[in-house]
Amino acid sequence: MKSALTFCLLLLLVLPGTRRTVQAAQVAEPSYVRLGDWAKANGFNARWLKGEETLLLSRSGSKLVFTVDSREAEINGVQVWLLLPVVARYRALCVAQLDVDRTLRPLLTSPRAQSGAKIRTICLDPGHGGKDPGNEVGSNQEKHYTLLLAQEVRAQLAHAGLKATLTRSSDTFVELPTRPELANHRGADLFVSLHFNAADSGRSTVQGAEVYCLTPVGASSTNARGEGAGAGWCSGNRHNDQNLLLAYEVQKSLTRSLAVADRGVRRARFAVLRDAVMPAVLIEAGFMSHPAEGKKIFTSAYRQKMARAIVDGLLAYKRAVEHGA
Repeated sequence: MKSALTFCLLLLLVLPGTRRTVQAAQVAEPSYVRLGDWAKANGFNARWLKGEETLLLSRSGSKLVFTVDSREAEINGVQVWLLLPVVARYRALCVAQLDVDRTLRPLLTSPRAQSGAKIRTICLDPGHGGKDPGNEVGSNQEKHYTLLLAQEVRAQLAHAGLKATLTRSSDTFVELPTRPELANHRGADLFVSLHFNAADSGRSTVQGAEVYCLTPVGASSTNARGEGAGAGWCSGNRHNDQNLLLAYEVQKSLTRSLAVADRGVRRARFAVLRDAVMPAVLIEAGFMSHPAEGKKIFTSAYRQKMARAIVDGLLAYKRAVEHGA
C-alpha cells in the first residue's frame, strides 16, 4: 500500500504535451521533466496498473503506459521504445526531455507534410541480395524473401494509386549507400527497407515484428549493437518526427493485421536510414528462425497478407501527414 503522500506526489505525473511548455527538472544529464504538470494541463488521468511499476495515462483517444526504470512504453496500444528510461526522481516520475520532444510529441500531434506536399512515390529496398544472402535458415535465404515481399508491396501500392520503385529487382548486390541514393534520384517521397530477422538463440520463442527509424542526436539506439549517443547529425535526422510516425503506423498495422508479437518501434543508425533524405524506416517483418513464423514467411499467401499490412501502414501515414487524420 502506498501512502497517501506518495500517491499524491506520483499522481502529479508529467507527460509531454502541446498545450503548454513544461519546465524541465534537472535530474541528471540529460534533462528530465516530471510526468504530471503536463498530464493535468492536458486532461490526462493517471493510475497505477501494477503496484508502483507501471503507470497508465489516459484521456479521450489516447492511452500511454510507462514502466519505471524502463525504456519500454506503450502508446495507444503499440510498443514504442523510449530514447531514455523513465525514472523516479525527487518524489516524482520523470521522462527525458528528449523523449518529450522526439517520441511523445510526434506521435500525439502528427507532423504535417510541408507546403502541401503529397506522397506519390515510395522506394522499396529489398534487403541484401547477390553475394549478401542475409539471414539463412536451412536453404532459405533472407535476400530471396525480401525481394518477393517488395514485389508484392509494389503491386499493392500500385493498386492503391501510388508509384513504387525498387532498389533491386533481381538477385543483385547493391551497396548500402547506393540504396537511399537511388531513392533520392528517383524522387521518392518515402524510403522503406524490407528485412526478415533471425535469432541466434531462443529460436523457438523469439518472434514478432519490429520497425526501426533513425536515432535522434543525443540518444542511444535500441538495436542489438546499440550505437551510443555520441553519433552526430545525419541527413536522415531532418525528418525525425516523420520517421517516427511512419515507423509507428507500419508497426501498428503489422502487429494488428498479422496478430504477431509486438517487438516495438525502435531506433537505429543503420546506413540506409542515416543517408535517407526523405522519411525512412527499416522493417524487420518477422523471424525466419522461429519454427511457426518462419514457415509462414516462406509462403506466398502470408507474404501477401504481410504486404497488405505494410501498405495499410504507409497509407495511414500518408493520411496523417497530408490531412492530419
